[in-house]
Amino acid sequence: MPHLEAVNTAPTRADVWNAGNAHSRVRYQLLAEAEPDLLCRALNLFALQFLTPQEVHVQREEDLLMVDIVIDGLSWHRAQVIAEKLRNLISVCSVELQHADSAWVEAAQAAG
Repeated sequence: MPHLEAVNTAPTRADVWNAGNAHSRVRYQLLAEAEPDLLCRALNLFALQFLTPQEVHVQREEDLLMVDIVIDGLSWHRAQVIAEKLRNLISVCSVELQHADSAWVEAAQAAG
């Protein structure tokens, strides 16, 4: 019977969840049907990954909710994965994802 040996092989792809990847502040803009449990379902996607948003703004106009979520410390890949999960929620019409860092800099320059 052959001896068991550890095999050292190079990883086949980059670890996109690695903490060494560049992290940034991102903004999610959701448009969804005004369902009572929508906020819980959307925010739960962040809670399941131990993420706490910096800001959450919600506005209801008739039968629609407009939700703005800003969160720090996400790699762009991870932010895109969460955006896709948000898009898959029932009653979500659209999800826009953007870097929030540039928006904050522009707002600070306009205020100054």
